[in-house]
Amino acid sequence: MSQHPEFESRVIADLAVLKAQMAELLGIGQPGRLRELELRVKAHERLVQRFAGIGAFVGALLTLLHAAFDYLKLR
Repeated sequence: MSQHPEFESRVIADLAVLKAQMAELLGIGQPGRLRELELRVKAHERLVQRFAGIGAFVGALLTLLHAAFDYLKLR
């Protein structure tokens, strides 16, 4: 038998808590918190890309507008 049963029981209890937390993080048969976080990051990346595209379009539109004003001003 071991000389430190309190230590062993505490380690086993801590491991049980860690196992439960890992199961919550990874999910058991269903998406866990980690998968949910991955999905949120992907959605955020899509949103950032969409706004970057809109910004590029608006910048190009303003450039064309400015060029048209300059063209009309010189005539």
